[in-house]
Amino acid sequence: MDYAAALLDETRAFGELIRTGNPELAVPTCPEWNLTQLFRHFGRGNRWAAQIIADRMDSPLDPRDVIDGKPPAEPDAAIEWLHDGAQRVLDAVAQSGPDTPAWTFMGPRPASWWVRRRLHEATVHRADAVLALGGDFSLSPELAADGISELLDLIPALVARNGHALPLADGHSVHLHATDDGLGSAGEWTISRPAGADTVSWSHEHGKGSVALRGSARDLLLAVMRRVPVADTDIAVFGDAAVWQNWVDHTAF
Repeated sequence: MDYAAALLDETRAFGELIRTGNPELAVPTCPEWNLTQLFRHFGRGNRWAAQIIADRMDSPLDPRDVIDGKPPAEPDAAIEWLHDGAQRVLDAVAQSGPDTPAWTFMGPRPASWWVRRRLHEATVHRADAVLALGGDFSLSPELAADGISELLDLIPALVARNGHALPLADGHSVHLHATDDGLGSAGEWTISRPAGADTVSWSHEHGKGSVALRGSARDLLLAVMRRVPVADTDIAVFGDAAVWQNWVDHTAF
């Protein structure tokens, strides 16, 4: 997958939604924000990541110290600011070298790690804007499936942020199965907490979970990202629904 091209495409699509929407419109999936605040958050986030990479920082950057971290007031200029921020991520990675270690909240990772991270930040916040505007969120199955995998890779950071409360009880597991054609093993995820373990792990293997969710990759992404309740999708749930609810309750970023 070309993460760089997808980041630019998703950023452009996000920008067009913001351009046509009411700046004061509330974003239900981000309860404290309106469209303007969502726009600023995502746009500044790209510049924040780019600055971390370009300056080869070994600790987090205070968002208040992001260079040009506030968009211009004029709408067209603000959209250009948004596009430029995404390009800055790609330029910083190219200039530093994609394999050069960079600070991340997961510990040091290759600078290219940030491209995928910012891409999936873009897809999810585009979903936030679409849902706020009452539209129908669409995403390719391949990109949606990769977004699920990327989220699961972040589980250690999520657990640490949430006070080390694990989203699965001892011995429980969740299986996700995307029904889209052509995904193969990339469209299955088995997430488990082995008995006695203090960690949660996942793999693409086919397995039987305490609870299983079967639906499109797009619907599964929205569900695991806590953007849409499973009941509001076409996802079929098998097994112990309480296990899934516990997962949802303990996976907020």
